[in-house]
Amino acid sequence: MKRERSARILATLGPASSTRERIRALAEAGADVFRLNFSHGSHEDHAERYRLIRAVEAEIGRPIGVLMDLQGPKLRVGRFAEGKVALVPGARFRLDLDPTAGDAKRANLPHPEIFAALEAGTELLLDDGKLRLRVDACGADFADTTVLVGGTLSDRKGVNVPGVVLPISPLTAKDRADLDFGLALGVDWVALSFVQRPEDLREARELIGDRAWIMAKLEKPAAIDALDAIIALADGVMVARGDLGVELPPQQVPVLQRRIVRAARAAGRPVVVATQMLESMISSPVPTRAEASDVATAIYDGADAVMLSAESASGQYPVEAVAIMHGIVCEVERDPAWRAGLEASHTAAAANTPDAICCALRRVAGLLEPAATVAYTSSGFSALRASRERPVAPILALTPQPATARRLALVWGVHAVPFEEVHDVAEMVEHAARAASTLGFGCAGDAVVVIAGLPFGQRGSTNLLHVARIPG
Repeated sequence: MKRERSARILATLGPASSTRERIRALAEAGADVFRLNFSHGSHEDHAERYRLIRAVEAEIGRPIGVLMDLQGPKLRVGRFAEGKVALVPGARFRLDLDPTAGDAKRANLPHPEIFAALEAGTELLLDDGKLRLRVDACGADFADTTVLVGGTLSDRKGVNVPGVVLPISPLTAKDRADLDFGLALGVDWVALSFVQRPEDLREARELIGDRAWIMAKLEKPAAIDALDAIIALADGVMVARGDLGVELPPQQVPVLQRRIVRAARAAGRPVVVATQMLESMISSPVPTRAEASDVATAIYDGADAVMLSAESASGQYPVEAVAIMHGIVCEVERDPAWRAGLEASHTAAAANTPDAICCALRRVAGLLEPAATVAYTSSGFSALRASRERPVAPILALTPQPATARRLALVWGVHAVPFEEVHDVAEMVEHAARAASTLGFGCAGDAVVVIAGLPFGQRGSTNLLHVARIPG
């Protein structure tokens, strides 16, 4: 079960990776968590993939996390009489609520919430930013625009409104139905698309409760304006560079990526860097050198995980893509500059007992070089706080909750193991030492540093640190 790296790999399943044999091959190549993308596929497709993941998990003996990714409120234009039109720079073009098929002068935009938020001067992006319109005049059911960047616009292409907070819920009727289905399956993480404000997280939390951890996908500029508040309410965050790169100039995305990773690390929230990481491997058995550097940059910054999308879902080389990503991560983590960078970017712990214990854990691990650090955790809290510190030794998270072990599969440096309950400190230390030895983290005489909360089972009670030795 032991991984030889701290950062994790999140792989999307799809038509190219939905057999039991392929899912097992992906897990053996390095995938720690699998993503079910609810923008595509039926409930039956996702249920079968989930069943196969759990079958593979039982075979390999390592907890595997499952993340369901909700589609969110995707905004699109309507259809055109001839399927597409050519928009010429400088031309006038109207968007309205009229469901009639569009032409070169107008198109249906069936989203009154967009018109409610527009004002003169607002720019609209169409088809992933390939076309750009400027609003000259607008009302409750229309917007008269000038084409700034032209091109071909076809049926059902997406619309982005950068810089505007739209008065819409992040959860559509489809998302709510998908969410009910995914939670009934038993998914471990729910990725919430197009988060704009902290209230979006509160709305999702009311529906999800503690049945899964929530990952906020940061792909709207408005979310960056409320970054710290959103991170505080989420269980994890994703740098979703696809839509973020549409609504912002591309030169700003790397800067924001680093800012988001550092803010999430400071708050102790797992952070995933996603989108186009090994894009060329959809059709090529090897990535470009630039893509390899892109993955490496996320690891040097201290991201918890990096994600594959179409590369593993529909590409020709899904297993190879995971293996290449695994190799890049391992190579970076062997570089002394990687550890030096983590130390340099480390942020001070908060003035509370759990953070003080985990800060001490980091210092003790740096001095004693133990075989492992061991966190006893029921909710996952102790392991998350330990991971925030980025200790030099691997974090062995022993938990009586299988769901917690699966959620922690996404977290930097954590090797999560379902384990029986313990009843006192002596039993805890004995089990920690035995687990470190049995699972291949150390041998007789090696040190292990154990953290836990007393009384056992109480979330946020991390208040104990103990150094033990693996018995002979």
